[in-house]
Amino acid sequence: MHRGKGMKFVGDSRVPAERKPFVPKDYSEYPGKTEAFWPNYLLKEWMVGAVFLIGFLCLTVAHPSPLERVADPTDTGYIPLPDWYFLFLYQLLKYSFAAGPYTVIGALVIPGLAFGGLMLAPFIDRGPERRPSKRPLATGFMLLSVAAVFYLTWESVDQTDWEAKEKMGAISAVEIDKNADGYKIAEANTCLSCHGGELGGGAAAPKLTETGLSAEEIAEIAVNGKGNMPAGVFKGTDEELKVMSEYIAELK
Repeated sequence: MHRGKGMKFVGDSRVPAERKPFVPKDYSEYPGKTEAFWPNYLLKEWMVGAVFLIGFLCLTVAHPSPLERVADPTDTGYIPLPDWYFLFLYQLLKYSFAAGPYTVIGALVIPGLAFGGLMLAPFIDRGPERRPSKRPLATGFMLLSVAAVFYLTWESVDQTDWEAKEKMGAISAVEIDKNADGYKIAEANTCLSCHGGELGGGAAAPKLTETGLSAEEIAEIAVNGKGNMPAGVFKGTDEELKVMSEYIAELK
């Protein structure tokens, strides 16, 4: 203890005179509580990952993904849809400000700004707070993004005729011979634009496979129409009508 002008200086042995950098103890000093990262810990991680991978592969074998029929560019009645996690972008392209001549805005500009904003959010709001209420910019960006994705996905699901989509995309067990004269006649008379290139039906047209109708009944519908199909669609000759009707009637 040293005396000064009314002041006393007291030394504390608990405060080291020299500051040393903190170096964590080796894992060997904690027996049973920790282990080396390589190869012990990493090997366990790989084993757990392998178990999940094998389980996932078994799941895909037991429950194959619901594939649709082979893509047909001549089928103008088919409604293509992306996977569920891209439905919000699909819905965005339906709006006038992001479709037609503004497709670049809907496909590149708006998604680029949105995802760019999410990437820049940690740099814009660099506060030390951890509570969402204390970080308004980062929280606002995230809530706005989640709300936009949820709303657009919901709108896309609500506006899609899933029953018609499933019918058009179903894999038909009936073999379609596209080189047959009956198929070529149906294609020449624009039947495929409504009934599909695989004759599996469209949004407003039934399938032409396994109709259960006779050739005469099919010819009658082709000439006079039925339901949503107007009369006079078929423009071919009587001989072509007979060939096409017999071809469709035999699709069983």
